[in-house]
Amino acid sequence: MAAMLQPQIILLKEGTDTSQGKPQLVSNINACTAVADVVRTTLGPRGMDKLIHDDKGSVTISNDGATIMKLLDIVHPAAKILVDIAKSQDSEVGDGTTTVVLLAAEFLKEARPFIEDCVHSQNLIRSYRTACTLAIEKIKELAVSIEGKSLEEKKSLLAKCAATTLSSKLIGGEKEFFASMVVDAVIAIGNDDRLNMIGIKKVQGGNMRDSFLVNGVAFKKTFSYAGFEQQPKKFLNPKILLLNVELELKSEKENAEIRLSDPSQYQSIVDAEWNIIYDKLDKCVKSGAKVILSRLAIGDLATQYFADRDIFCAGRVTEEDLQRVAAATGGTVQTSVNNIIDEVLGTCEIFEEKQVGNERFNIFSGCPSGWTATIVLRGGADQFIEEAERSLHDAIMIVRRAMKNSTVVAGGGAIDMEISRYLRQHARTIAGKSQLFINSYAKALEVIPRQLCDNAGFDATDVLNKLRQKHALPSGEGASYGVDIATGGIADSFANFVWEPSLVKINAINAATEAACLILSVDETVKNPKSESAQGEAAASAMGRRGRGGAFRGRGMRRR
Repeated sequence: MAAMLQPQIILLKEGTDTSQGKPQLVSNINACTAVADVVRTTLGPRGMDKLIHDDKGSVTISNDGATIMKLLDIVHPAAKILVDIAKSQDSEVGDGTTTVVLLAAEFLKEARPFIEDCVHSQNLIRSYRTACTLAIEKIKELAVSIEGKSLEEKKSLLAKCAATTLSSKLIGGEKEFFASMVVDAVIAIGNDDRLNMIGIKKVQGGNMRDSFLVNGVAFKKTFSYAGFEQQPKKFLNPKILLLNVELELKSEKENAEIRLSDPSQYQSIVDAEWNIIYDKLDKCVKSGAKVILSRLAIGDLATQYFADRDIFCAGRVTEEDLQRVAAATGGTVQTSVNNIIDEVLGTCEIFEEKQVGNERFNIFSGCPSGWTATIVLRGGADQFIEEAERSLHDAIMIVRRAMKNSTVVAGGGAIDMEISRYLRQHARTIAGKSQLFINSYAKALEVIPRQLCDNAGFDATDVLNKLRQKHALPSGEGASYGVDIATGGIADSFANFVWEPSLVKINAINAATEAACLILSVDETVKNPKSESAQGEAAASAMGRRGRGGAFRGRGMRRR
């Protein structure tokens, strides 16, 4: 009786939403599965695209997992974890963003029956982590190195990695054309880690095949004043001066009061302003530079002055483009025109202004340091060019990773099937519940080849049975067999050059396992209510301000 009369202890604010235990965990798993179902159909060469229309009216067409996940604006707290792993996969390796979301959701889906049967989630987490370690070891064992080859061979191998990535994109029809362009661009920047050294410029019109690579820098013609058309538009081996200086007449920024006793003194002040600008321009000309670029404005006076002396100039060049010109030509951006020495000037073999579609481009080619490249993309619709840019970004990331971690594995679901077979085999050697959990992890890995078949319209059950039989051969000859998208059967992915860097798979399995374990480890969700008192105070203060405004009006003069 005494126990019944004890007062209730209130820890959380009234209106706090708490859910815990098994139903809450199953609800989180269902939310993650629902998110994966959105991107599921975008996987592989026959994957469909998603058209996303946001509240601002902009339309995005994409089948890149990370882009779709970012634009979905997910509010469920557990499902947001899948958005984070897609973003991390995109920034780390660039490709495999859909794969990582599908794997994480499938691991959770396979764990759901065990959770419903009251298995403790920590047992599942422990087994999943063991399976992840075994899977990564197996990938490293199966990976083939492309190190030690000649440059031509290496280029061909890297192009195959890029083509595998591009095959699932909108520009998959021209994957060989773009793959070789991407490889040339990545090799051009050498060991430089800065991705912004590869510029991608978009010009509407023409078709995809009109896209081209500049071994140097290209950027759109900037805003120009009268006199620009009189400047020469082509130079051979010019000296290039890069500035962060404004070359135009401007009034003093500070408020100044000047008292004059003689009108002629006013003229001397005006002359001083003109002398300052002419002094700056003279110093630029004396430096010997034939091309002058500035991040700030170059006015009409300066433009005409340079035109009269056969010098090309462009103002308001973006920071990114100016830095790329500096890296390519060996020049240094100057913040003053005093003491310009030859060492700070850049140079290139050819500078020219070229018409590309409706745009005019300034192109610097044959640069001495050469640590930069620019891809000029052509195409019809804006959305198409945007998606082509995202696709090239993925391919560039993949080629960079393949150059640094030069091991590749078979794509097309081959590596997933081989790891699945290996884990099933390993599970049989374990006594206890762990055997079931590792088996379910192995089954989850089959989602990749299954989804590739579903998206291409093939019979997934039939193809998976063929793959299981091939991978189970004791000789190990079937280890590189994956889904053949062309025929609807199975084929040797290595022989068909369907390759991907091992790092993509390692990162995807690691991130997906961590995300699944994180969601499985949550046993309670607490949602705090919005502070009603804070809202009430805000409303009261607003009312008070309105009331005071009315009172003031009453005390003032009578309205007529």
